[in-house]
Amino acid sequence: MSQKQMKEAFVSNLNGTTILEVTQVLCLPAPYILCRGLLTVLLQHFCPSSYTWRTQFFIDFVVLIVPLVAAFTILSSFLLLEQLTVIIFGAGLAYQIYHRRTCYARVPVQKILENFLEVGLESEYIPAISCFRIINNVFTAVAILAVDFPLFPRRFAKTELYGTGVMDLGVGGFVFGTAMVCPEVRKKSNMEVSRFYHLTKSLHSVCPLVFLGIGRLVIIKYIDYQEHLTEYGVHWNFFFTLAIVKLLTSLLLIIFPLNKSWIVAISITVLYQLALDFTPLKRLILYGTDGSGTRVGLLNANREGIISTLGYVTIYMAGVQTGSYLFKSRSHIKDWIKVICCLLLTAISLFLCLYIVQANIEAVSRRMANLAFCVWIVASSLIFLSSLLMGDIILSFAKFLFKGTLVPCSWKLIQSPATTKKHSESLVPKAGRKGTSLCLITAINRNQLFFFLLSNITTGLINLMVDTLHSSPSWTLFVLYFYMLINCLTLFVLHLQDKTIKFW
Repeated sequence: MSQKQMKEAFVSNLNGTTILEVTQVLCLPAPYILCRGLLTVLLQHFCPSSYTWRTQFFIDFVVLIVPLVAAFTILSSFLLLEQLTVIIFGAGLAYQIYHRRTCYARVPVQKILENFLEVGLESEYIPAISCFRIINNVFTAVAILAVDFPLFPRRFAKTELYGTGVMDLGVGGFVFGTAMVCPEVRKKSNMEVSRFYHLTKSLHSVCPLVFLGIGRLVIIKYIDYQEHLTEYGVHWNFFFTLAIVKLLTSLLLIIFPLNKSWIVAISITVLYQLALDFTPLKRLILYGTDGSGTRVGLLNANREGIISTLGYVTIYMAGVQTGSYLFKSRSHIKDWIKVICCLLLTAISLFLCLYIVQANIEAVSRRMANLAFCVWIVASSLIFLSSLLMGDIILSFAKFLFKGTLVPCSWKLIQSPATTKKHSESLVPKAGRKGTSLCLITAINRNQLFFFLLSNITTGLINLMVDTLHSSPSWTLFVLYFYMLINCLTLFVLHLQDKTIKFW
């Protein structure tokens, strides 16, 4: 068996892990992001001279990247312990901030909370959405290389037919995150544009995706790189899926109102599942037109990628509905607490639906992107989003207690009529603190597609140079951390130089 065949076999025929463990992994980044913010608050106020871009990059990399790589490798069997440790550490930081606060120093805690709930927030920017998209991108970057090493648990890898693995969330999470900030969602309420304006924009954005997909296809075939054939097929890849999804959803959003996206999502996934159950469609996906797994012809060669696009259209429309809900104008912290409750309630309801669907219809299948898969992706995304929003509110409370605090990639607190002038001034960052946000999250958010491409290129180079299948744990960790350091540092330097890599 050749090296290529061995690597392909190493990531094939896997069954995933439990939905609970995948959810546990998803809830891990939020406390780390919160700890990173709390550390920044303390550092700005008690060691202001040492707060530089180098310090911020070090904090971001050590607190955000290092633990996530560990969670996918040496700590994969101790996720609960890792979560408890970071929560205790975060609680200690929060305790220090509360007892060293410069605002409301002699005010009872109940009064502080009452004032905090009335604080206004900058409504145009929602840091949880940025963090959702960036963490999903970072997860993907770590996993696409780590999966080729024995240290990466096989249960986290992509499943073959049925099951839930951590890597199965990647494309679904990316599609959901993209939908939340699509042009149709972000347009201003007072803007009057043609119904075909966004379709035209989608056509412009789809062209680079098609070229990237073709470029990836040519390179993969030319260097004879290992492929997981049942993921997308012979020629298909992620870029083609995203391009088709953007086109189809732009057409749907011309026909249907934005606030009815959830109805469109439910309709598509139910009809698709009915087609899988009562027509030869499922047999076509699994065994081809001749029933023996043929790959002859364009449809047979790429049947998984082409047909599963319908599932990703469902996820995209659900993301559009979520984004339009989140970007509604809200003026106070208490309004966002209600949002979190709503998202959690919806997520719990979807998980209950998922249990019923898996018990009575069909299990989760990423390969087919069936009903259960779509419900699982949306429910998991809402849980992830809720955990990030909770962390944002706790961090906002920490900023509320210190005058002039400016934490990159966090909510900006604005003056509220409910507070006195003395206290409301403490909510506004110092005027001199304008300029580039020193933040790895902001840096990756600025060049997300470039980060994804860079991660894919460096993953390919490492696989060509390193015998991943026979690497020791220590060598694996060294390679993964060096790989992430290069990728993150590149994006951070681009951000410092105010560079944005555009593909359209």
